[in-house]
Parts: sequence; structure tokens; C-alpha cells
Amino acid sequence: MTIKYSIVLPIYNEAEVLQLLFNRLDALLAVMDGESEIVLVNDGSRDSSLKQMREKAKEDSRYRIYNLSRNFGHQIAITAGMDAARGEAVIVMDADLQDPPEVVLQMIAKWKEGFSVVSAKRVVREGESVFKRATAALFYRLLQRMSPVQFEMDVGDFRLLDRAVLDAFKTMREQDRFVRGMISWLGFEQATVEFVRAERAAGETKYPFFKMLKLATDGILGFSDVPLRAALWVGSLVSVLAVFYGMFVIGGWFASGTAVDGWTSTVVTLAFLGGMNLMMTGVVGLYVGRIHNQVKNRPLYVLDAASQDVARNNELAPTERVSGRAM
Repeated sequence: MTIKYSIVLPIYNEAEVLQLLFNRLDALLAVMDGESEIVLVNDGSRDSSLKQMREKAKEDSRYRIYNLSRNFGHQIAITAGMDAARGEAVIVMDADLQDPPEVVLQMIAKWKEGFSVVSAKRVVREGESVFKRATAALFYRLLQRMSPVQFEMDVGDFRLLDRAVLDAFKTMREQDRFVRGMISWLGFEQATVEFVRAERAAGETKYPFFKMLKLATDGILGFSDVPLRAALWVGSLVSVLAVFYGMFVIGGWFASGTAVDGWTSTVVTLAFLGGMNLMMTGVVGLYVGRIHNQVKNRPLYVLDAASQDVARNNELAPTERVSGRAM
């Protein structure tokens, strides 16, 4: 059986919203024009999310579960679901219903027009604080200026990918992942559909401030070398100022025969130079740390034993899957 559409949902402690999510996904599946599957990736949930997913999968074979061995994070969970997806078009969305399942139909319509990537753009962000909206807007605009890659503004991970794009994406196995940036880097013909991002249907956000800050850091470090170049230029400027200050001190000594008074200014200058040195070392250290993380060559994620069996079966050719032959 050929799967036309795959919908990938990373899930982490979403027990309060899952039944409502399943109801809306069932309604969506009923009107889709091809064989479809729902790929549920349990990212180490500690509530009853996995139990509810298993019950749903027993009721409806279109729902498939991939259970990660622990919490690997949102971007890795997305990657795991995309690795498992079998559809000709793959849609990634969050499980909290802030990404409305009904928008998928608009994305499919754009895909049928010939676009390889269809992103959902948030024109209104309901239920979010002024601080979060302002910092999100600042991040996207900074990243746009700092990176040679062109990013869609106000677009998250809610998007549709053609199989060709997905196959290219699956070759990118970097550890510190910023999926929306990686998709933009790939290129391909892209389109957007607009939607109103609603408040969470239930539960709490899984992206508090510090997780958002880490995601923003991954985006900047992964797609821009501006911090490194800024460290070079700022370090050079401080060095030039230090040279001029040294010439001023020497000139004063020749003119008056005495050293310039003022231990306070000397201590302040040394503290400033030392602080700048530590800051520049820290910037370089962030990049070196990413290299160290990558060269360890660890797997991006680990599935539990049952999910590994499912994954192996999905690697069979389509005719083998239909006939039910095992490996």
C-alpha cells in the first residue's frame, strides 16, 4: 500500500490534549484524498500520553507510534518522525493544537500546485505574551540579517515537505538541530499559507524561555559565522585601543619623567581587557563545543525495542510490506 500523506507529531507530556487532537486528526483523515498515516513520536513523556497513543493505535491502524528511549528534545523528535514517515508528502506539526490540523488541506493544495516545501506562517499569535512575541520577532529578524540563508519570517516547524526534500533532509545528521533552518538551507521551491496560531487547547507550553533561548542559539550558531567575525573585530579594536593607551603612558613618562598616576584606571582597564578576552573565548568555545558534539558521532536518538522492530519492518520494500514477509 502506497502512503500518500504522513503527518508527524512529536509528543511530550500532552495527555490533556491528546483526545481532542485525535478527534480533529480523524476528521482531517476523513477528507484527505489519499492513503494517510499519523506518525506519533513519544519523546519520553512521563504522563499518560504513551498509554493514550497505544490505545489509539490499537483502534486505528493509520496511527503509528515511535517511542524514544528518553526525552531527546523537540527537534530530535521531529527528526525521528520524519525518518519514519513513508508518505509522498510529509507534514510536521505540534500536538498542542496551536498548529490547526485543518490548515494541512491548504498546504496540500499548494503542494499539488508544484511547491516542494509549504510552510505555515503565523499572522496572529493568540495567548502569547508581548515579551514572547517581541523576542520571537527580534530573533527571526536578527537571523535573517546574520545568515546568508533566506528564512521565512514568523514560520515555525509546521510545514509540508515533498519526498524529494525529505530525502535530502535525512542526509543532514548534525547533532545541534534547527530544523526550520535546515529546510531553508536546502532550498527547493517554497510557498506559505497563513493561519491564526491559537492558544494551547490544554496543558502547559513545552518551550519555556530557556528552551527557546537554546533553540535561538542553535539557529544562530548553525547558520551564521557573524559571532566569530564579531569576536575578531571587537578583539582587534580592543587591542588597538590598548596600544594607543600604552603609547599615551609612555609619552607621559617621557614628557614628565614620571609614570601616569591612577591605579584605579589601570585595574579597570585590565578587568575590561580580561572580560573581553573571556567573552571572545566563550564565543569560540560555543563553536568548538558544537564540533566536539558532532565528531562523537552518536546517534541522534534511540528507539525502544518495540519501535526498533517497527522501524526494521518499515525498511522493507513496498511489495514485501504488502505480502507481510518478515526480515
